[in-house]
Amino acid sequence: MSLTELLVSLALIGLVVRQLRGRPLTVLGLLWPVALVLIAGAEYVHSLPDAGHGLGFVLGCGGIGAVLGVLSGGLTHVSRRRDGTLIARATGPAALLWVLGVGARLGFALYAQNGGGPAIAHLSAAYHLTEAAWTGGLLLMALAEVLGRTAALLWRSRHPSASPLPA
Repeated sequence: MSLTELLVSLALIGLVVRQLRGRPLTVLGLLWPVALVLIAGAEYVHSLPDAGHGLGFVLGCGGIGAVLGVLSGGLTHVSRRRDGTLIARATGPAALLWVLGVGARLGFALYAQNGGGPAIAHLSAAYHLTEAAWTGGLLLMALAEVLGRTAALLWRSRHPSASPLPA
């Protein structure tokens, strides 16, 4: 795991932790996590699998990421202040789902680099998964999680809760 990958993971966790107290929901706030994942993943795009078990694995990881992201965004409260500002406040379950997704990828990378390599190699051989499949799966999972949460928050921003908050 590179320093960039570690910093991206920590920044994504910090994104939701900061929202536990409520933060203004802005276009920049919605888009910077997407840009962060795209920039971090740009170096891996060339190694994505194009067929076989690897492609199914990658798509399955993407599906898991999308579900975690949509649920996390759906469990985040969005309300409008009297001055019109939208406020996003992550609930405990929303933060838990988000950290579960980001933490699972972070934990996998740390496990792979600190003694888990042989077990992952055995699993990969048994299921015919290449390194490109693992890389692509984790990358698509991260991107789908961020896009799912962003889409859910965007939808919720169009339908904020009815009770206005003080400015």
